[in-house]
Amino acid sequence: MNLEIQKYLFDLQGYLVIENALTLDEVAELNKLFDAQKLPQPHESTRFGSAPDGPGFLDYGKPYCHLLDHESIMPVLRFRLGDAFRLDRLYGMQQDKGMKRGRLHSDYGASVQTSGAEPGVYHHPRLHEIVEGFVVVSWNLFDTGPDHGGFCCIPGSHKSNYKLPDAIKQNIDAWPCVLRPEAPAGSVILFTESLTHATYDWNADHQRRSLLYKYCVSHTAWKSDRVEPPEGIELSWRQKILFGPPGDPLRHFPSLFEKPKED
Repeated sequence: MNLEIQKYLFDLQGYLVIENALTLDEVAELNKLFDAQKLPQPHESTRFGSAPDGPGFLDYGKPYCHLLDHESIMPVLRFRLGDAFRLDRLYGMQQDKGMKRGRLHSDYGASVQTSGAEPGVYHHPRLHEIVEGFVVVSWNLFDTGPDHGGFCCIPGSHKSNYKLPDAIKQNIDAWPCVLRPEAPAGSVILFTESLTHATYDWNADHQRRSLLYKYCVSHTAWKSDRVEPPEGIELSWRQKILFGPPGDPLRHFPSLFEKPKED
């Protein structure tokens, strides 16, 4: 899939699936490092490796850091966020068979709690609102999709000027507009946080493992805390920039696509 098609589909749908972004060997290595952590079972905690609270799961090993600026995601992130963006948050999701869904939500746009939009009433965004939101990059270490569960969303909802109706929110199985895209192990899902999305019931015999890296334009932030780089792991010049504090793009925060000149 070339970049022209990726841009079109992301803009149209609010999300994009890139299959075979990782090889089976790379997926196996990530799972091996995950298993070595001996984390609590999913029924005790569906999230793991969260940050901003230290480096999160980046501490698990260099292959987790390699995903920070993986070559398959950078052109799409550049298209959505420009040349200067930062890593704002990250965490992993794990689920075992029978674990129930989360709620449909968006962190930006008309359906976010702070938007002030009334159900059924056209919403004109205020000029100071962030309506596009951050971009989430979700790496799948096992198959997800219609037969399994995991990520689900309402394609195109990031462009909606109307709040999500309660009738859809309370009964997503009754509405075909709620989609569970196919995303095999080794694939990556990119989506804007203003897309209405959720975690669907996990129905597969195998475990769900997804790694979520959340990026934003350099001058914005979800909260004041920052993700810290992992100790003892050598990062590339571009990976180091991703951990920088918020700053005006290209003035107080450098481009991720121009290597700094050596002093």
